[in-house]
This record gives sequence, structure tokens and C-alpha cells, in this order.
Amino acid sequence: MGKHFGELAKIRGIIQYRLSPFEQRAFAGAISKGLPNVFYRIRSSIFRVLPPFVIAYLVYDAVEKKHNQLMRKNPADYENDE
Repeated sequence: MGKHFGELAKIRGIIQYRLSPFEQRAFAGAISKGLPNVFYRIRSSIFRVLPPFVIAYLVYDAVEKKHNQLMRKNPADYENDE
């Protein structure tokens, strides 16, 4: 029972090739392929994402204004105080 997780089963006929993490290029194509892909993905999903955020902001803003208005004191209630 001294086997580790990767050695639990012996599988025949499957060949695995691995590349050392020290030989990989972490940012290969990040500017030439990554930035255009970011702009493409933003452009393709902007009309699905933006309208709910705009509606949520407008509702939030209206509720905050109404709340601030309701929290103000009515000056007519204090006209006869001395």
C-alpha cells in the first residue's frame, strides 16, 4: 500500500507525453493573439451583459434618491415650534 495517487493502476497501451513546466512559454502569443481575442469576446457579449447592468444601476439610483427624499424631515411639521 505504499503507492502514490498516480501509481494506483497499471494501464497498458496508453502513452503519455509531458512537457516540463520549465520549457513552457507562459505568455506565448499573449499580445498577438490574446488582445484581439479579448476585444472580440467583449464585442460579442456586450449586448447581453450591459443592459442588465444599466437597468440595475438605474433602479439603484432611483431607489437611493427616493430613500434620501423620504429620510428628510418635513418643515411643515415644525412650523409652530418655538
